[in-house]
Amino acid sequence: MRTLAVLGVALACGTSGLGAQRAHEFEFGAFGSFTRYDRAFNLDNRMGGGGRLGYFFSNVVSAELDGGYQSPNPKTGSASPTLAHGSASLVLNFGTARNLFYLLGGYSRLDFEKTAPYRFTDDAVHGAIGDRIFLGDRAALRLEVRGVYAPSTGFAGGDWAGHVVGSLGLSVFTRGGPAADTDTDHDGVPDQRDVCPDTPLGAATDARGCPTDSDHDGVYDGLDRCPGTPAGARVDSRGCPADADGDGVLDGLDQCPSTPAGASVDAKGCPADADGDGVLDGLDQCPSTPAGAVVDAVGCPLDADKDGVPDGLDKCPNTPPGAEVDDVGCQRFKDSDGDGVDDTKDRCPGTPTGTRVDAAGCPILFTPERTPVILRGVIFETGKSALKPESFTVLDIVAQSLNANPDIRIEIAGYTDNTGSDATNLRLSQARADAVRAYLGSKGVAPGRMVTKGYGATKPIAPNTTVAGRAQNRRVELHQLP
Repeated sequence: MRTLAVLGVALACGTSGLGAQRAHEFEFGAFGSFTRYDRAFNLDNRMGGGGRLGYFFSNVVSAELDGGYQSPNPKTGSASPTLAHGSASLVLNFGTARNLFYLLGGYSRLDFEKTAPYRFTDDAVHGAIGDRIFLGDRAALRLEVRGVYAPSTGFAGGDWAGHVVGSLGLSVFTRGGPAADTDTDHDGVPDQRDVCPDTPLGAATDARGCPTDSDHDGVYDGLDRCPGTPAGARVDSRGCPADADGDGVLDGLDQCPSTPAGASVDAKGCPADADGDGVLDGLDQCPSTPAGAVVDAVGCPLDADKDGVPDGLDKCPNTPPGAEVDDVGCQRFKDSDGDGVDDTKDRCPGTPTGTRVDAAGCPILFTPERTPVILRGVIFETGKSALKPESFTVLDIVAQSLNANPDIRIEIAGYTDNTGSDATNLRLSQARADAVRAYLGSKGVAPGRMVTKGYGATKPIAPNTTVAGRAQNRRVELHQLP
């Protein structure tokens, strides 16, 4: 018997949707009961009665108070107790308009009176399962089985107690069962005919009470602030479409949703690049750039050498400033010696092919760092200071460079290998330096700009132990003077 006291755990079960609309109704009822007392109480099962008052907060949740009276008989002894009991319960209701099933649980107070050992009050919890069978719009037959559990009883010789109560009664509702004119969701369709009873307030509905969505954007008509949204467009909670990238094509329809601001787009929201330069139309400040031209961030062609031919199309990208060029960016001039300087501006015509020249077309021999210039290719007759004819080409280049740079003064330094005595090598190196100076003077270089010095076998630039090394050490160098 005592195990029935735990029936209240059934309240953890889930509920389904309620067919009838009972929100804000009162329930008045009277009932007859049959109680099976805990065995420790030594009382006969007994009939009793009572009444109840309930209120529905919603179609599912209600609360109620009930009270009753019994006068049980003891199985032995002469004591004749009475029992007044009261309960407060939370009720979960589910079922149909004509059959309203429920579970409840709550607090009970059991007050036993008159004589010992039945003179105490128990605080208890209870749980119940029951059903209401409607007999009309207002009245329902109510059946219930309830378990009552007192964790600490006042009955002498007992520590806890459990009772089972069955009841049968009649309930009356203030507004009846399925009222024909009730409209809980205020959509204009009575609850009795409303197929969609939980329509949001303000939403437009059809004859069945179901909300409509004419533009199929997920926001009901009546709540939709933008009722003509194109199919497929994404909308906010008001039903209005968004355009995150501001290109005029709505999100959800925009196949290129991250278009940069200001770019021109097609009907699908994708930007175009008419001239194919990588800068989108609408952002391109030079929209007719020739194909292949290199452009800047705003789509305008770059022209590093300022010759009027865009980079990327310029086949001669390093044209000197002011030079006249053809359609592909190459200079329109005559360059007889092939040094890249127009004959009309070349101050050193006839420069040997491959010679590095300055803007005036003259060989570049002397640098601001004053690095020594080794005159490779300047050779002399064996043991003598006479220049061989093949040396003239190199010396002519030196003369051109010196004549083109009249402010440069040089030291002509002669060197030998270590063959022979030091005195002989010193005289020979000096004579060879003097021979170079005489040749340059014959080519127009002022003698006062040149000094000579022989260094003999000092300062070798290669080992004198090999033929090749000694050949490198027999040399003439030009040292730029301050």
